[in-house]
Amino acid sequence: MKNTLSFNHLLLITFLFICALIGCRIIYTNSWTHVFLIWNIFLAWIPYATSNYFKRYVIKQKWKQLFLFSSWLLFFPNALYIITDLIHLQESGSAPVWFDAILLFTASFIGLLMAFISLHNAEKYLLTIFKKKLPVFIMPLIIFVASFGVYLGRFERWNSWDVIHNPVALGGNIIMAVIFPQDHFRTWFVTILLSILFYLIYAFSKILPQAFQQNKNAG
Repeated sequence: MKNTLSFNHLLLITFLFICALIGCRIIYTNSWTHVFLIWNIFLAWIPYATSNYFKRYVIKQKWKQLFLFSSWLLFFPNALYIITDLIHLQESGSAPVWFDAILLFTASFIGLLMAFISLHNAEKYLLTIFKKKLPVFIMPLIIFVASFGVYLGRFERWNSWDVIHNPVALGGNIIMAVIFPQDHFRTWFVTILLSILFYLIYAFSKILPQAFQQNKNAG
């Protein structure tokens, strides 16, 4: 519990640091353009909070298991999406580029941190359901689906709420991309690139604790 609280405190401190940066930017530029980062960080926090819930509590009912995991999967792309906010670096305007670089990188960092912690929590959760080793395709598939969700959010401007608010149009967009991949080169090219990037980060995050321990023992 102590480590969890310590980590959550660091998350809060980092979030407050981002808010302070945004506040300084507003004062300097008289522009509110980067306030959206606060909302994006909140959206990134949702899958993190959800994964902590099914990590801590034993859920026996199958429908509850399915509901919780589906909720996590629905919002998980939001945590990864925040890395694409780096695109706003080219829109610095009157703010110094180096300042916006620090702001956008910090927001992306905290988003990815919550994303991959939630992904590891989800993996452990799935292990309790499968009872044995997960099929090798499960985690790559989750990352691929989430990467596709990031594409839909950044380029097609869909979001998680559209699953409820506008499911027909969203579903049509997805179906067209799947049925006619030759007409959606950018869709699948970006999705594949993001999938590779996110899987590499996932793989590194799996071995980092071991690497740190080895360095500690070597020292």
